Amino acid sequence: MAVAARLWRLRGALAAPRVAACSSSSASAGGGRPPPVEELTSRRQAGGVRNIILNNPKKRNALSLPMLQSLREDLLHDIQSKDLRVIIISAEGPVFCSGHDLKELSSAEDVKHHSKIFELCAEVMTLIQKLPVPVIAKVNGLATAAGCQLVASCDIAVASEKSQFATPGVNIGLFCSTPAVALGRSLPRKVALEMLFTGEPLSAQEALMHGLVSKVVPEDKLEEETMKISQKICKSSKSVLALGKATFYRQMTQDLDTAYKITAQVMVDNLTLRDGQEGIEAFIQKRKPVWSHSLDQKK
Repeated sequence: MAVAARLWRLRGALAAPRVAACSSSSASAGGGRPPPVEELTSRRQAGGVRNIILNNPKKRNALSLPMLQSLREDLLHDIQSKDLRVIIISAEGPVFCSGHDLKELSSAEDVKHHSKIFELCAEVMTLIQKLPVPVIAKVNGLATAAGCQLVASCDIAVASEKSQFATPGVNIGLFCSTPAVALGRSLPRKVALEMLFTGEPLSAQEALMHGLVSKVVPEDKLEEETMKISQKICKSSKSVLALGKATFYRQMTQDLDTAYKITAQVMVDNLTLRDGQEGIEAFIQKRKPVWSHSLDQKK
């Protein structure tokens, strides 16, 4: 089987039609036209690092349907670019993300609309783990319900000391069943269930202790630490990281024997990549490797 085929099966999925931009509007103010729609997310990229910022602090960066659509578009934008190496998700304001917009979940909307919201949310959460680059959550504040789910779905999470994490849906009669999917895969079962049953928040240090976040730093060091991790990732081969990320999530769903069979074959495939051979040769010769930054490599 061609290495490229094993390397990344996501190409077809990522070729889905782009949604209309939910973060901007072509209509200009005046002339009887509505004013521009305020951006729900913003995206900037430099040095291989894409920053996606949730940008609706007035509504506590709630994952409304338009917010989810905008986030999905920012994640998928030019995803195969050789210049993209890592994605960081952060937020404006004191709340990282408060979860779903409850107004969209009221009885004023029908079941079809409710289903659309949860289906898109699940799509975005699973997309994060299917992307060929690492995704880092940079959390500075409260992350609740689907916001906590977003943190748990990212590959890495760096949080400030003031951050908190909760699934309080039970307190308003809406059990956080979909956030439980990501929480149950990031936290020990009893810790996850205590969060889900009580709605009580975890502090940043508790989240670190139980594995929901990777690191906790003072607020004034959050940007520095997140960029330090990002820049380290940028020094590695993109194709090797893509293969490794895809394999990690694949083997996690398997029994031990199957997991080793899968990963042993992937190690062999990794050796057939140009970057795999280049890295080993560079190590032996004690020189710096030169990566191709391509996902479609052949020996």
